[in-house]
Amino acid sequence: MALYVFALLIGVVAGLRAMTAPAAAAWATRLGWLPLAGWPLAWLGGLIPVLILTALAALELVGDQLPQTPSRKVPVQFGTRIATGAFSGAALMMPSGHWLRGAAIGAVGAVIGTLGGAEVRGRLAARFGQDRPAALIEDAVAIGGALAIVALAR
Repeated sequence: MALYVFALLIGVVAGLRAMTAPAAAAWATRLGWLPLAGWPLAWLGGLIPVLILTALAALELVGDQLPQTPSRKVPVQFGTRIATGAFSGAALMMPSGHWLRGAAIGAVGAVIGTLGGAEVRGRLAARFGQDRPAALIEDAVAIGGALAIVALAR
């Protein structure tokens, strides 16, 4: 049951920051926390995927601060978050053999994270009178949450 919760939560992280969830799954695989050896996603723990996903996650954190960055709710952004949530949920549940369930649950979590994250960030930005503090809080929640999820899921 706990794996289902972790798959949902890693999807929520993907809804907040699309590339943070797969980067966390890659690091967990690399560190041996997520035992994917012998599974189709074993490549995720390789040095190149870890570096690429980490770089993409870092670039997303920077890009999110730019005023021309589109809303997370536009189709391409939303779809990317659902895809990375599904991918990350599948990765977390792959060792249990329930990767399809993990993908579905991760996708649902990404929808929750996308819509809920936009709402919370908007309210925080209104309270602060500017978006940057709200964005930084969201960054911290996404990164800290992703790390906690992959550490506890092992």
